[in-house]
Amino acid sequence: MNIYIDESGSINNHCSNNKYFIVAMIHVLDKKGLERAYRRFVSSNYSKLRELDCEKRAYKSGKILKSGNKMFSNGRFKELKGAQFDKEMKLKFMKFFSKKHYFDIYYIRVSNYKLSDTFCSNTARVFNYIVRLALEYFYKKKYLPYETCNLQLDERNEKTETKYFLESYLNTELSLNNESMREFSVTYFDSANNKFIQIADVFANIYYSHLQTAQYEEEFAELKKQGMVRCIFQFPI
Repeated sequence: MNIYIDESGSINNHCSNNKYFIVAMIHVLDKKGLERAYRRFVSSNYSKLRELDCEKRAYKSGKILKSGNKMFSNGRFKELKGAQFDKEMKLKFMKFFSKKHYFDIYYIRVSNYKLSDTFCSNTARVFNYIVRLALEYFYKKKYLPYETCNLQLDERNEKTETKYFLESYLNTELSLNNESMREFSVTYFDSANNKFIQIADVFANIYYSHLQTAQYEEEFAELKKQGMVRCIFQFPI
């Protein structure tokens, strides 16, 4: 079983406009089908994606409102980035990838404003802890099958000294303490080289935007109805 993970927001309890930290987990059910769908989405929206990837500045002050060159490099497509999408593209993305059930989506929603300073003092430790709690919950509620699990994450979101700790932590806390659970492996990628981490990135960003603006209520309701959004784990519990 392969699960692809990316996040949106940050773990920070002192930022008023950063109330949530979101982790999206994509459990791929049809790898070949999803790869084909990914290529179709990029090719059919290529021009619009390039337009969205341009830098945007305030007209009077010249202040950068959105950085460019996140999805394209030297004029060539590199990767999908949800933060570069506008509302129209986010809606198109959700509609396109919900046509067929290529994957399940699991969310972790962290309410930053409920966290203590002590808890937030080590964000890498917090990330590992909430991933462990969420996986334990998904298994116990039978949302995930009891299979050997390979987690694939964006390496740019992890500090070098802690990036390889998650695997041993999960195996110690979950598989060794629960005989029904299987072994965990954790692999880190540059997201530009992993299409499915990019899909997790976009879904994390869309849900993060939804919590800020409530603009995607109908779309998420439909994904839940279809069974694609399997569960949203909330922390603190």
